[in-house]
Amino acid sequence: MLEVKLSSQPVPEAGVSIAEAAERTGVSVHTLRYYERAGLVITAVDRTSGGRRRYRELDLRWINMCTRLRSTGMPIRVIREYADLVLAGVGNEKARLALLESHRAEVLTKLAELQENLELIDHKIDVYRGRLEAGTADTLWFPGPTG
Repeated sequence: MLEVKLSSQPVPEAGVSIAEAAERTGVSVHTLRYYERAGLVITAVDRTSGGRRRYRELDLRWINMCTRLRSTGMPIRVIREYADLVLAGVGNEKARLALLESHRAEVLTKLAELQENLELIDHKIDVYRGRLEAGTADTLWFPGPTG
């Protein structure tokens, strides 16, 4: 099982401030507030008596999950759908699995496209290196006017 370590420091029982949560998760304070407004956070973030947010370990782990899903291209609406399924509790595990499997297939397609594009870039690098070493770089294609 993938164990995500957010920080070497344990989260205090009282939680951490929004600034520290941002630092620990690697997202901005603005993003944390947005995730909360967008309905992506699966727990009600605790507040101090003064109304300041306090994030607990579960909140930080969930935010890390959302951030990772987002970085793989999962749309916010799909992350929200996943969060809603998690919040609904037991009984929808097949729907959660289907959602994640569908996204995984999309990520694999994107990875294959990126690999193909990387191969083209590597080829062009090899061409440039070879031409520079051979002293024939001036014969590389140039879209300027011909004389």
